[in-house]
Amino acid sequence: MTTTSQPDLSKLRIDRSLAPIQRRRRRKWVWLGLLAVLVVGGAAWFLLKPRVLEVQTTPVVTAHASQQFVVLNATGYVVAQRKAAISSKATGTLEWLGVAEGSRVKTGDVIARIDDRDVVAQAQSAQANARAARANVQLSDVERKNAQVELKRNEELVAKGFISASALDTAKARYDRAQASVASAQANLNAALANARNAELSIDYTKIRAPFDGVILSKSANVGDLLTPFSSATDSKGAVVTIADMSTLEVEADVSESSLGKVKVGQPAEILLDALPDARFRGRINRIVPTVDRAKATVTTKVKFDAIDPRILPEMSAKVSFLSQEVTPEQEKPLLAVNPDAIVQRNGASVVFALRDGHAVAVPVTAGVKIGDLTAITGALKSGDKVVLKPANALQSGTRVAPIAK
Repeated sequence: MTTTSQPDLSKLRIDRSLAPIQRRRRRKWVWLGLLAVLVVGGAAWFLLKPRVLEVQTTPVVTAHASQQFVVLNATGYVVAQRKAAISSKATGTLEWLGVAEGSRVKTGDVIARIDDRDVVAQAQSAQANARAARANVQLSDVERKNAQVELKRNEELVAKGFISASALDTAKARYDRAQASVASAQANLNAALANARNAELSIDYTKIRAPFDGVILSKSANVGDLLTPFSSATDSKGAVVTIADMSTLEVEADVSESSLGKVKVGQPAEILLDALPDARFRGRINRIVPTVDRAKATVTTKVKFDAIDPRILPEMSAKVSFLSQEVTPEQEKPLLAVNPDAIVQRNGASVVFALRDGHAVAVPVTAGVKIGDLTAITGALKSGDKVVLKPANALQSGTRVAPIAK
């Protein structure tokens, strides 16, 4: 029986020393491939991405045709030409104050009152004295009439020889004394009546009245304060309130003396108030103060409003544009305007390039009058829109743009 020999498997071995090298080589090639893909993709994206063009921009603004007639600009403040600090003619404690800031009053309205008990008592005493003086006049007049009757009777009796001449002389003396007594009593009555009138005026002085129609601007005293006509006493008040006639509001604007030849009385003007930026008011020069402020080298002009708006208040700051001619209602209407360098020709039409969603969009416009450094336009735009300033010839509608950072 033949015996078959078996192979010796114990000598078989797998050499694993080369495997890590092969894996590392494969990993390296994978990373190099990925890097190449990224480089090629980034280059393609950079070459193919839409270009963003940086441009200068300028805003579309609201302007008025009247600005083309401006010959000079000035600044100033709204003031009331009729204004008063109202005080009391009498001295006393403020007992009642019937107005506050903003109250409207009419001429003669009682706006405050001081304690009048002392002057009322004086007035009552003066009236009593006047009544007594009037009674004395009546008594004296009765005596004069009696003396006159007796004198006439004695004259008749002397003529008939019934009484002596001395009796007539006595009657004449009595009549003369009676007449003198009437004159004296009448003088006393006149003095008493004058004192009574003064006392009544003293009572009226305790009532502080509005000297003209106006609005209370401020109050300087409160109930309980001591009022004196000249505020000379310690802790006393002079003026109670300050009142202004709103129908006399004007703008006082300073004009350089070197520009005085550009303005004249009656010249039209346009007034802008900082407090009311959306409103424009018509006016004209009412007066020019005939003196120069040496320190500022300016002359004050008084510009009167053509119509007083109830929103206008004293001491508002104002800008005044003096115009070369009157402005028509049509010229008062607001217009859209833009820097003329933003208007270009494309395909025979005037356009501006408006910035919308990061793109330059050509908007057809019609150019109008020149307003200062701007040009009026009409088109599908609104105030505040940004447009490209001095657009390049290569700029087309739809181009991606971005404003140049300032």
